[in-house]
Amino acid sequence: MKYVDEFRDGDLAANLAAKISAEARPDRSYHLMEFCGGHTHAIFRYGVQDLMPDNVKFVHGPGCPVCVLPVRRLDDAVELAERYDVILCSYGDMMRVPGTKQRSLIRAKADGADIRMVYSTIDALKIARDNPDRQVVFFGIGFETTTPPTAVAIHQAQAEGLENFTVFCNHVLTPSAIGHILESPEVRDLGTVKIDGFLGPSHVSSVIGSEPYEFFAEEFAKPVVIAGFEPLDVMLSVLMLIRQINEGRAEVGNEYTRVVTREGNLKAQKLVSEIFELRQSFEWRGLGEVPYSALRIRDAYAAFDAEKRFEISEKQSREVKSCECPAILRGVKKPTDCKLFGTVCTPDNPMGSCMVSSEGACAAYWSYGRFRGPAGADKEVAA
Repeated sequence: MKYVDEFRDGDLAANLAAKISAEARPDRSYHLMEFCGGHTHAIFRYGVQDLMPDNVKFVHGPGCPVCVLPVRRLDDAVELAERYDVILCSYGDMMRVPGTKQRSLIRAKADGADIRMVYSTIDALKIARDNPDRQVVFFGIGFETTTPPTAVAIHQAQAEGLENFTVFCNHVLTPSAIGHILESPEVRDLGTVKIDGFLGPSHVSSVIGSEPYEFFAEEFAKPVVIAGFEPLDVMLSVLMLIRQINEGRAEVGNEYTRVVTREGNLKAQKLVSEIFELRQSFEWRGLGEVPYSALRIRDAYAAFDAEKRFEISEKQSREVKSCECPAILRGVKKPTDCKLFGTVCTPDNPMGSCMVSSEGACAAYWSYGRFRGPAGADKEVAA
């Protein structure tokens, strides 16, 4: 573990904190959006914010694929399991996310739906092989990081002739979301959300590379530094952003050079391009409809598209009343601004996706912050 420990060294953190304090100009503020929820958790777990000067602030972005999935798509997944009696396979993070009327996958499972938590797409393929008389649907979700494994599963299913396997595709794209945020009235016109620079996602960038962010740096004059997930990664990235801002530069920096290159993983990109194509628009929780921000399965692989095999009904979906997840995902509010946080909304009784997901901002505040409500707080809420 020595290699990881080097990125958590207390003395090095103190030196970096001193450099950040020395270079952060007292006459200005620095609002840095960490797009990825993994960065949010690193900041809170290791107390990175406490090492920053008062004028360096973190803005939490929508970098959690579980959090940004709209309620309607979760309701669709529940319908697939209940209406068509399929075996629905899902990653664990999705199991407890509340949908309309707090209906979640795990509650549907408790009521008899065959919903199974899997650790990989390979697990879902095995379930399809072991149950040839049942339809198996994999609930595909995630950013560019988890898209290649889904592409591999579809490619493998076609090679094996697994006619009972399909994917409910909900893979979304980070560059489109960053652009949408920067063009939003809250950032561009109203100034409700101030963003001076971005901590770019790391695992995503290992697939797509750093090149896609060059457009945002040039078009919106906002520096981007791709940061690793360890505390020293985050702190060094903050220092790199502060130096760019002070010098009036807006470029793409890469702190995570041990993993990320400019071109990314070309083999993974080629496979994803073969299996998927862009959707014209896709709804993100908190952001609304975002153009060209998600993927769908190409017609050549339509036999493995759950949306084409099964008819999903039009339905009225809605968030839990008073849940501020949408505003938190836009950076407009913090978890502590939500009146449900720490009272009726806790990890044991989540009201929104930001409290459920292992990368959610509310989960980070709860797990590593001193924000818990009084013991025995009321757990009931009107859905």
